[in-house]
Amino acid sequence: MRFKPVPTIRFSNTAISCDAGDNLRKVLLRSKAPVYNGIARVVNCRGMGVCGMCAVRLRGSVSWPSRYENALLNLVPGAGTLGLRLACLCTVHGDVSVEKFGGVWGTDTAARRHFGRKPTSAELPTQQH
Repeated sequence: MRFKPVPTIRFSNTAISCDAGDNLRKVLLRSKAPVYNGIARVVNCRGMGVCGMCAVRLRGSVSWPSRYENALLNLVPGAGTLGLRLACLCTVHGDVSVEKFGGVWGTDTAARRHFGRKPTSAELPTQQH
């Protein structure tokens, strides 16, 4: 009998365990992770893979993007330059680090609302005297 490692998803300084083959969006929602921003919390496709609002940046072992996912991400403003993936179309294979940016589609890097990493000193508010 072989030992099967349990993948860990790191999101917003939280470690989430799941099974290999689980859908990333479902795992994040089960753990109450903020997959959607603003109005997208209410207005989204519920994981059907048609709205593009669950876009996240990933580092780790997940399924390869399909032609359909790549085509949909081409419609999401800024997704191509950020290297985003759709959480609803990703299958977890191993450990994954997830980063969510601000904005409806999760592509607003200028927003101060970043999940999955600590803000850099340039992103922190400055005090004015």
